[in-house]
Amino acid sequence: MMERDDRFSKENLRRLVEGTLHWEEVKKAIRLSPKDNDRFWKYLEVLQEKVPWNDKILLRISDHLYIVAKEGGGRVTKCDCGHEFGDYRTNWKLGCQVYVRKTDEEIGEVITIPEARHNTDLVEMREFYCPGCYALLGVEVVPAGYPPMFEMLPDLDAF
Repeated sequence: MMERDDRFSKENLRRLVEGTLHWEEVKKAIRLSPKDNDRFWKYLEVLQEKVPWNDKILLRISDHLYIVAKEGGGRVTKCDCGHEFGDYRTNWKLGCQVYVRKTDEEIGEVITIPEARHNTDLVEMREFYCPGCYALLGVEVVPAGYPPMFEMLPDLDAF
Protein backbone atom coordinates (compact mmCIF):
# COMPACT_ATOMS: atom_id res chain seq x y z
CA MET A 1 0.00 0.00 0.00
CA MET A 2 1.11 3.51 -0.76
CA GLU A 3 1.77 5.83 2.15
CA ARG A 4 -0.11 9.15 2.30
CA ASP A 5 3.22 11.06 1.99
CA ASP A 6 3.92 9.40 -1.37
CA ARG A 7 0.81 10.87 -2.99
CA PHE A 8 1.30 13.47 -5.71
CA SER A 9 -0.09 16.67 -4.22
CA LYS A 10 -2.46 19.06 -5.92
CA GLU A 11 0.21 21.76 -5.54
CA ASN A 12 2.68 19.58 -7.46
CA LEU A 13 0.05 19.08 -10.17
CA ARG A 14 -0.41 22.85 -10.37
CA ARG A 15 3.35 23.34 -10.73
CA LEU A 16 3.45 20.57 -13.35
CA VAL A 17 0.74 22.30 -15.40
CA GLU A 18 2.53 25.66 -15.07
CA GLY A 19 5.85 24.09 -16.09
CA THR A 20 7.60 25.04 -12.84
CA LEU A 21 7.90 21.59 -11.26
CA HIS A 22 11.53 20.48 -11.02
CA TRP A 23 12.45 17.60 -13.33
CA GLU A 24 13.36 15.33 -10.39
CA GLU A 25 9.84 15.74 -9.00
CA VAL A 26 8.35 15.02 -12.43
CA LYS A 27 10.35 11.77 -12.64
CA LYS A 28 9.24 10.84 -9.13
CA ALA A 29 5.60 11.33 -10.12
CA ILE A 30 6.03 9.24 -13.27
CA ARG A 31 7.60 6.39 -11.31
CA LEU A 32 5.10 6.50 -8.45
CA SER A 33 3.24 3.22 -8.52
CA PRO A 34 0.43 2.70 -8.04
CA LYS A 35 -0.81 6.09 -9.17
CA ASP A 36 -3.13 8.07 -6.94
CA ASN A 37 -6.74 7.09 -7.66
CA ASP A 38 -7.78 10.74 -7.59
CA ARG A 39 -4.89 12.23 -9.60
CA PHE A 40 -6.93 12.87 -12.75
CA TRP A 41 -9.68 14.58 -10.74
CA LYS A 42 -7.11 16.76 -8.94
CA TYR A 43 -5.64 17.62 -12.35
CA LEU A 44 -9.07 18.74 -13.58
CA GLU A 45 -9.48 20.87 -10.44
CA VAL A 46 -6.15 22.59 -11.14
CA LEU A 47 -7.21 23.30 -14.72
CA GLN A 48 -10.62 24.56 -13.59
CA GLU A 49 -9.01 27.03 -11.19
CA LYS A 50 -6.98 28.53 -14.04
CA VAL A 51 -9.90 29.46 -16.31
CA PRO A 52 -12.26 32.46 -15.87
CA TRP A 53 -15.48 30.53 -16.57
CA ASN A 54 -17.55 28.03 -14.57
CA ASP A 55 -18.41 25.36 -17.17
CA LYS A 56 -17.05 22.04 -15.90
CA ILE A 57 -13.91 20.82 -17.68
CA LEU A 58 -14.30 17.21 -18.79
CA LEU A 59 -11.07 16.81 -20.74
CA ARG A 60 -8.11 18.92 -21.80
CA ILE A 61 -7.42 18.74 -25.53
CA SER A 62 -4.33 20.98 -25.69
CA ASP A 63 -2.65 23.88 -23.89
CA HIS A 64 -5.62 26.20 -24.47
CA LEU A 65 -8.52 23.91 -25.43
CA TYR A 66 -10.93 21.91 -23.32
CA ILE A 67 -14.08 19.88 -23.70
CA VAL A 68 -16.53 21.25 -21.15
CA ALA A 69 -20.01 20.46 -19.89
CA LYS A 70 -22.27 23.48 -20.34
CA GLU A 71 -24.37 24.47 -17.34
CA GLY A 72 -27.51 24.32 -19.51
CA GLY A 73 -26.56 20.95 -21.01
CA GLY A 74 -24.38 19.84 -23.88
CA ARG A 75 -20.66 19.50 -24.33
CA VAL A 76 -18.56 21.99 -26.27
CA THR A 77 -14.95 22.74 -27.12
CA LYS A 78 -13.82 25.90 -25.36
CA CYS A 79 -10.66 28.03 -25.22
CA ASP A 80 -9.20 29.34 -21.95
CA CYS A 81 -10.44 32.82 -22.91
CA GLY A 82 -14.03 31.54 -22.98
CA HIS A 83 -14.54 31.39 -26.76
CA GLU A 84 -16.68 28.40 -27.66
CA PHE A 85 -16.15 26.39 -30.84
CA GLY A 86 -19.41 24.45 -30.63
CA ASP A 87 -20.22 20.80 -30.07
CA TYR A 88 -17.10 18.79 -29.22
CA ARG A 89 -17.96 16.26 -31.94
CA THR A 90 -17.42 18.97 -34.57
CA ASN A 91 -13.90 19.92 -35.66
CA TRP A 92 -12.97 23.00 -33.59
CA LYS A 93 -10.55 24.11 -36.34
CA LEU A 94 -13.52 25.11 -38.50
CA GLY A 95 -14.20 27.99 -36.08
CA CYS A 96 -10.63 29.31 -36.00
CA GLN A 97 -8.78 32.13 -37.65
CA VAL A 98 -6.35 30.38 -40.00
CA TYR A 99 -3.02 31.61 -41.31
CA VAL A 100 -1.55 29.58 -44.17
CA ARG A 101 2.20 29.81 -44.72
CA LYS A 102 2.98 28.99 -48.32
CA THR A 103 6.44 30.38 -49.02
CA ASP A 104 9.90 29.94 -47.55
CA GLU A 105 9.95 33.68 -46.80
CA GLU A 106 6.87 33.35 -44.59
CA ILE A 107 8.45 30.48 -42.68
CA GLY A 108 11.54 32.56 -41.91
CA GLU A 109 14.91 31.43 -40.66
CA VAL A 110 13.71 29.44 -37.67
CA ILE A 111 14.38 26.12 -39.42
CA THR A 112 18.05 25.93 -40.34
CA ILE A 113 18.20 22.35 -41.65
CA PRO A 114 17.14 22.37 -45.32
CA GLU A 115 15.83 18.79 -45.06
CA ALA A 116 13.49 19.88 -42.24
CA ARG A 117 11.67 22.45 -44.38
CA HIS A 118 8.40 21.43 -45.96
CA ASN A 119 8.13 21.52 -49.74
CA THR A 120 5.90 24.54 -50.39
CA ASP A 121 5.01 23.15 -53.83
CA LEU A 122 3.45 20.08 -52.24
CA VAL A 123 2.11 21.10 -48.83
CA GLU A 124 1.01 24.10 -46.82
CA MET A 125 1.51 24.93 -43.17
CA ARG A 126 -1.66 26.04 -41.39
CA GLU A 127 -1.76 27.84 -38.06
CA PHE A 128 -5.07 27.85 -36.17
CA TYR A 129 -5.79 30.79 -33.86
CA CYS A 130 -8.61 31.38 -31.40
CA PRO A 131 -10.82 34.22 -32.67
CA GLY A 132 -11.39 35.32 -29.07
CA CYS A 133 -7.83 35.71 -27.77
CA TYR A 134 -5.65 34.85 -30.78
CA ALA A 135 -3.83 32.07 -28.92
CA LEU A 136 -2.15 29.61 -31.26
CA LEU A 137 -4.23 26.43 -30.90
CA GLY A 138 -2.70 24.13 -33.47
CA VAL A 139 -0.45 23.74 -36.51
CA GLU A 140 -0.71 21.22 -39.32
CA VAL A 141 1.25 20.56 -42.49
CA VAL A 142 -1.00 19.03 -45.15
CA PRO A 143 -1.38 18.92 -48.93
CA ALA A 144 -2.87 22.14 -50.30
CA GLY A 145 -6.65 21.90 -50.32
CA TYR A 146 -6.75 19.10 -47.76
CA PRO A 147 -9.56 19.61 -45.20
CA PRO A 148 -8.60 20.55 -41.63
CA MET A 149 -7.62 17.42 -39.75
CA PHE A 150 -9.97 16.33 -36.98
CA GLU A 151 -7.47 14.97 -34.50
CA MET A 152 -9.50 13.77 -31.55
CA LEU A 153 -13.00 12.53 -30.84
CA PRO A 154 -13.04 11.02 -27.35
CA ASP A 155 -15.83 8.75 -26.19
CA LEU A 156 -16.76 10.84 -23.15
CA ASP A 157 -19.60 8.55 -22.09
CA ALA A 158 -17.34 5.50 -21.93
CA PHE A 159 -14.62 7.56 -20.28
